[in-house]
Amino acid sequence: MKKSLLVIPVFFILSLALAQIPTPDAYRKAQSELAAKNYWEAIPLFKQFIDPKEYGNLANYAAFHLAEAALGANQPGQAIEALEPVVNGNWAKSDEGRYVLAVAYFQNQQNIEALQLIKKIKDDKLMVMAENATYEHLKQVSSSFMIANLSEFKDNRGYGQALKRLLESQSILSATERAAYYELQGKSNERSNVVKDQVLDIVVILPFTNSARTSLTSISQNDFIYELYQGLEYGVEQLQLSGVQVNMLTFDSKRDVSHLQKLLNDPAISKADIIVGPIYPEESDVVSSFAETAKIPFVHPLSNLGERFEELNYSYLFRPSVSSIADGIVASLKNQNWGKEVAIGYSSSSRDEMLAKMLQDKLGSAGFRLVKFEQVTSRNSSEFLQDLGIRSGQEIMSVDQIILLSDDPSIAQPVFSLMESITASIPTLVMDSWLGFNFANYEMLEFPNFYFIGNNTLNFYGDPMKKFRNKFYDKYLILPSINSALGVELITWISSNMSDSKGFDLRRNLDQNAFQTGKLTWGFNFQGVHNNQYVPVFKLEAGELKPLD
Repeated sequence: MKKSLLVIPVFFILSLALAQIPTPDAYRKAQSELAAKNYWEAIPLFKQFIDPKEYGNLANYAAFHLAEAALGANQPGQAIEALEPVVNGNWAKSDEGRYVLAVAYFQNQQNIEALQLIKKIKDDKLMVMAENATYEHLKQVSSSFMIANLSEFKDNRGYGQALKRLLESQSILSATERAAYYELQGKSNERSNVVKDQVLDIVVILPFTNSARTSLTSISQNDFIYELYQGLEYGVEQLQLSGVQVNMLTFDSKRDVSHLQKLLNDPAISKADIIVGPIYPEESDVVSSFAETAKIPFVHPLSNLGERFEELNYSYLFRPSVSSIADGIVASLKNQNWGKEVAIGYSSSSRDEMLAKMLQDKLGSAGFRLVKFEQVTSRNSSEFLQDLGIRSGQEIMSVDQIILLSDDPSIAQPVFSLMESITASIPTLVMDSWLGFNFANYEMLEFPNFYFIGNNTLNFYGDPMKKFRNKFYDKYLILPSINSALGVELITWISSNMSDSKGFDLRRNLDQNAFQTGKLTWGFNFQGVHNNQYVPVFKLEAGELKPLD
């Protein structure tokens, strides 16, 4: 948007010279004074000719030039008074009149009136000038005014550029401001639904560096961000080796929302077919807002917290949402018919607290009775079980099944030790992350009482997993972590639902299948939702993981 100071172009004066003859001498003198920028001398001369009853069409031009002179003399009130009676009349230069009156309104702090008048301008060149005027006059007003009126004036490009400039100058944006910013950015990056080429373009945005990690080389290979990225990179390489046309571009969010907002201006991101990441809530909110306006699918790779995504069109969780996990647990308990008495222990994490509360409601609605509902820590987790009757030398249970919601090994270890020492048989549902704890050997338990809640659970014993582990080790000389495997599976899932043969409409392709078999996981169901609603509960049978019937 051009940022020049506003002046009324001289060509207006010349183009509005009347062809009618004779032109009064006083009117000619007024025009000369205006051309010479003798505004105060021109104003009273033009005022002589603004009576339409006496001067007819000449009065329209006199009013127009009077407004020009008044603006030159910094008298916007006089310009408004002169032009308002004639601006909507049927005469040759009515659009020029609307432009000058809009400028007068801006100078008189009547911004709404100016913007409403600009919407009536039909001439393209004058509209460009009016949009420039909009930018110049609104680039320093309050963002609250701009956001409140965005829906009415968003087609005015000067309005959008002024608001975008205001928001970019702020280091912290509210949720409303972020939504407005990405509505504007999405509009400027508006793209056709037609696929421009047959290459699958994946953009990855992850926080590789932050205040503690100052460079990419400083990130630990045990860092979950590094592991996830390694899996994504490996997955893309395998697709390329199989002949798939895929390209992955990676960006560092730096755990800095301001940096991320600027990053999203990169043209490569606006041309992506899908965006993976970032990780943290404040960053994912920013990218989700951008994705909704730019109409590019965004996938959060690891989180379960995204119920709000179900109200959106382009934002997804790769893993199940809290609601889907709760539904899977309730369905499994109903099918197993172990009894109606349930105890729930949950950690202090946001996911576990939210999941526990949701289970409390859904289990109650399904006819179960909550005997115990308590937050557990590394210090009280064994006491939580002992209070339910799991004690050394006896097992007099007051519940039919226990649900423990935590991914924390410091909570899991005392629980497993107690169960191991007293050979408890009570069905105990835990998150599938417990399968990866190196202190837990479930095959050594007398009773196979642990059951594992699916969360994009890996199929550890399938042939594809065995081949993957071997090939990954050959490349990196380390075995893949769970995060690396999930990164690979995410790329596989994307390529299964976005390709030159199936098309690049992720939503349509997901809705065509109720269930999709995973390659390294047990599978997916995104039909009609924005998260993986396939959440089985697993049992260990002869050392192998199998879904409960």
